[in-house]
This record gives sequence, structure tokens and C-alpha cells, in this order.
Amino acid sequence: MTTAADTFAAFLATLAETLDLGHEERARRLHLWRFHLARVVSAAGGEPPERMRRRLLLERAAHRLLTSDDPVVDVAFEAGFGSHEAFTRAFSREYGAAPSRWRLHPTRTRIEGPSGVHFHPPGSLRLPTSRKVTPMDLMTRMIEHHVWLTGEMIDRAARLTDEQLDAPIEVPIGTIDDDMTIRSVLGRPVGQLAQWNTAVEQRPYDFGQERGKSLGTLRRELAEEGPAFLDQVRTTVE
Repeated sequence: MTTAADTFAAFLATLAETLDLGHEERARRLHLWRFHLARVVSAAGGEPPERMRRRLLLERAAHRLLTSDDPVVDVAFEAGFGSHEAFTRAFSREYGAAPSRWRLHPTRTRIEGPSGVHFHPPGSLRLPTSRKVTPMDLMTRMIEHHVWLTGEMIDRAARLTDEQLDAPIEVPIGTIDDDMTIRSVLGRPVGQLAQWNTAVEQRPYDFGQERGKSLGTLRRELAEEGPAFLDQVRTTVE
């Protein structure tokens, strides 16, 4: 027998998969009448499903404003608004400032909601929990964020030319690299993950192979080394 908690969990699973489905389509995928779904979600989460979804879309839009140079109108359409004006009104109501102004002086990205469900970059949800969070849980989450952030930096660097990637970086402090560049800086965190993975597997690691790699190569290696390192961490924590 399906309980209200089961239905609410299934609803959150569809939200985690994509925020871009409308209420009718989401109810259809859950094999429920729209009004039945709304009643269950409102009772379990404290807010109607469309209100929750719209709040999460605005949180995602705020994150996009912070982490990209995309025009506000593009962010508005991605958030499901039919016009720049409608997005500006909704955003201003929740964040206290128009999107373009908030982007210059950002505050919080979360919008208060009774369900405790919030957008969590890069594209998932953060759910409330009654389980006590331990230091090891926090460490795992920090490493997950580190792997994600490294990927974000590589993606942002794709906007640069090879000349910019390989231009020397002048810094007023000592560093292990005598000829540090943006490319070498990006290669180090990917290399660190690979270095730990090879150490666990008792294989030698060649520091020299980190130099001169294309962004595509770094992205591919991060997709391999990041999950492998996280698996090692999770196994150790368990």
C-alpha cells in the first residue's frame, strides 16, 4: 500500500530528476490525479507542489546569476517565466531586489520554505533530514563539492584562449610551480585526485604528466578520478 510519505518521496525524486516538468506532466508520471498529488504534497511538505517547484526554480536562477554571465532574460526563460518582467517581479518579491541589481550585491540563494527542500548545485536538491551529521559526513560533502567545483572551473576556463591559459601567473608568494599558469593550476586538483587514487592502488604517479593537458583531457580525467576518489572516501567512512 502506497503511503503519503511514499508519494511525497516519489514527488521529490521527480523534482531531483528535473525541475522543468509542469504540474500536469509530473502528476502523470507519478500515475496520480493532479489534485490528489497537490493534496498529498501540501500535507507532507507544507506547501503546494507548484509553489515548491517555483521556489526551487528561483533558487536555481539565483545560483545561475551568481555563477554565470548569462543574460537575465535567458535565466528567466530557463526558470519557466514567459517574460523578463514576470521573472523580475517574482525574483524581487523573494530576494528584495531585481535580478540585475541582486547579481551585483548577492545575499542568500535559499528561499524560506516549510518543506526544508532547497536547490543544491549543480542540479539536484538538498532535503531535510533527522539524521545527525557527523564530521565524516561533512568531510564527504566537502570532497563532493571540491570535485564539482573543479569541474566548474574547467568549464569556465573553456572561455579562454590557449594564450590566456598558458600565460605566466605572477604571485607574491612562493609556489611549487616556477612557471605557474591557469592550465597548470587547473591540472593540479585533477592530478591530486589521480595521485591519491594511484597511492591507494600502490601504483607510481608521474607528476610530469600533469603539464600541458587540454581542458577536454582534464574534464575527462576528472570524470574518472573524481568518482573513484569519492568511492574510496565513502568506503573508508563506512
